[in-house]
Amino acid sequence: MRTIRSVRPRHRLAGGAAAAVLAAVTLATGGCSTSPGTGTSTGTGTGTGTGTALPYENPRLPIEARVADLLSRMTPAEKIGQMTQAERARAVSDPTLVASQNLGSLLSGGGSTPTPNTPTAWADLIDSFQREALSTRLHIPLLYGIDTVHGDGNLYGATVFPHNIGLGATRDPQLVERVEHIAGAETRASGPQWVFAPCICAAQDDRWGRTYESFGENPLLVERMETAIDGFQGNGGEDLSRPDRVLATAKHYAGDGLTRYGTGKPGPDAYPIDQGVDIVDHPTFRSKALQQYAPAVQQHHVGSVMPSFSSVQWADVPGAPPVKMHADQELITGVLKNSFGFHGFVISDWEGIHQIPDPSDATNSGLTAYKVRTGVNAGIDMFMEPNTAPQFAQLLAAEVAAGRVPPNRIDDAVRRILTAKFELGLFEHPFTDRSGIPQIGSAEHRAVARQAVAASQVLLRNTGNALPLKSSGKIYVAGSNADDLGNQAGGWTTTWQGESGRTIPGTTILRGIQDAAKHATVTYSKDASAPVTGYDTGIVVVGETPYAEGYGDVGGPLWADDPNDHGAPRPQKTMQLSGADRHAVDTVCTQVKTCVVSVVSGRPLQLDPQQLGEIDALVASWLPGSEGEGVADVLFGTRPFTGKLPMTWPRTVAQEPINLGDANYDPLYPYGWGLTTQDDDARRSAEQAFLAAQDQPAQRAALASTFARQEAASATR
Repeated sequence: MRTIRSVRPRHRLAGGAAAAVLAAVTLATGGCSTSPGTGTSTGTGTGTGTGTALPYENPRLPIEARVADLLSRMTPAEKIGQMTQAERARAVSDPTLVASQNLGSLLSGGGSTPTPNTPTAWADLIDSFQREALSTRLHIPLLYGIDTVHGDGNLYGATVFPHNIGLGATRDPQLVERVEHIAGAETRASGPQWVFAPCICAAQDDRWGRTYESFGENPLLVERMETAIDGFQGNGGEDLSRPDRVLATAKHYAGDGLTRYGTGKPGPDAYPIDQGVDIVDHPTFRSKALQQYAPAVQQHHVGSVMPSFSSVQWADVPGAPPVKMHADQELITGVLKNSFGFHGFVISDWEGIHQIPDPSDATNSGLTAYKVRTGVNAGIDMFMEPNTAPQFAQLLAAEVAAGRVPPNRIDDAVRRILTAKFELGLFEHPFTDRSGIPQIGSAEHRAVARQAVAASQVLLRNTGNALPLKSSGKIYVAGSNADDLGNQAGGWTTTWQGESGRTIPGTTILRGIQDAAKHATVTYSKDASAPVTGYDTGIVVVGETPYAEGYGDVGGPLWADDPNDHGAPRPQKTMQLSGADRHAVDTVCTQVKTCVVSVVSGRPLQLDPQQLGEIDALVASWLPGSEGEGVADVLFGTRPFTGKLPMTWPRTVAQEPINLGDANYDPLYPYGWGLTTQDDDARRSAEQAFLAAQDQPAQRAALASTFARQEAASATR
């Protein structure tokens, strides 16, 4: 149990306020002026043994006072070290890096794991880095970050939850908070104290390969789901020192879901849309990309914010050039820190400042002094420099010495970082509290994941009340995603891009069906090659294979870097079913009495109108994660269908981007759509009217607005 309760400060100290705190510290400690290195560290055992604690080491003092005292003792090199984050792999190859560079932070990128990949190995690794940090002159503890975007996906055995698009479909903020509390607790029990989540963008173009990281296309829905921050951090960030809480990161500030197709990252492996440009006027940017950050900061007190790789080009400012978000002082300092009142720290994305155009470098390659000072002066506080941490620190030191980066900007950044470390209780308890390890991937945690999966399922079509199914008879199961945990978990699962066939602890959808239909004869044939004749019911589970940023863009580059792919590039993403899946649907649905199709995907997919006529029930299953039983729960009626579309479902990919409120809005299924198998007369009436207006686009658009009004009303209740 923690003996000190850490409280998030509501005011930032600067200038005279910091001096006043230092004066108070001097009085409170009896005029102590002990120099660094002569005091002892409370709780860390890293002091020099004189028995005199320095003020910043005194847990009885307010955090503001401790930060001010520690900051006053730091050299420029120590301050810059706190602003620098390197990758785990670099520190493993050079164990002296943490101490020699006074690093403030390390991270594990997607797939960057210890061997063996176990909770204990993670804790041992991070504690070894922590010992290096504590060996430095001021023994400032290390902050370790990781991408816990749907559970601790890097950790084998962790509970793997639905991706955000599925959580958005639940429309259940309390459930989302429970999910992220578990995800945060499992993360911290294995060592990391900081997560790069949640993504609070409102994805507008489903061709984007990160669509599944968004809770939905509507910023109002995203705001409702920001309870994810509370799940990670606790009550307003006041529980951060507890061993089941982690520092959260709102990302990607701002507009990563608003980029225009065709403006993506250039280069040999160009991305069509990811890391692209928002070509937008100010009001649209505020309503689509910016507004959800205000409650994240002001209501949920998120501890860190990560800028987007994307750029903004103001359509309502003639001649305005695109500006990289990592270089945008107006939006980072002016809006986020000053207007919104953000007092946490800003962490760059992976080598994010490397993409800032340097006027003196036509090739814009690598890291330069211009990029460093531009990022720091824009308001970024910590820099994710996985492979170039020493170079970054050297360049920043030179820029400060030359007067191109003000010392007070450095102090502001370090103050924010140190505050988070004190709030996390790291000065008293720097090493991993392993008491939660037995709960990682526990039955209790997986039960919550199963509940989230069931709540995320959206029933798109249910002709003749085909669902729920009976648990008896003869059931034929087919499709590429029926028995593949890697596919149903998606990207950011033990590797960056995810992997088909990846085995993680969990239950496939097929196994869930087999368990739910104990009184039935269940036959599985992935490609539907086994005879179908004689079966009452067919369940075809189709959809996408795993991907993440860039490589998941429609028309994006081919991924071929995972060893288990044996050098073969993965198929390009199209937002359409594969030929094998279409064949399975045709084969099964034309021969059984009742045919159910479940689409496992990170976004809506284009469906063949002819095949839709063959399908009795159609389910959007999203990327459910490790608990395929949750899909079976709603198919067989153990739980009712309650999910609603967080994204508009287009008729064809050519309609993208398509979002509620567009002119001539005529999707296959509108935002907010979702048939229900529980008593809800008002919802069922609106859905039936929408189906009846199949060939009347104007009427369908008006009815789609009804769903939006219903959601807006429910959000205020």
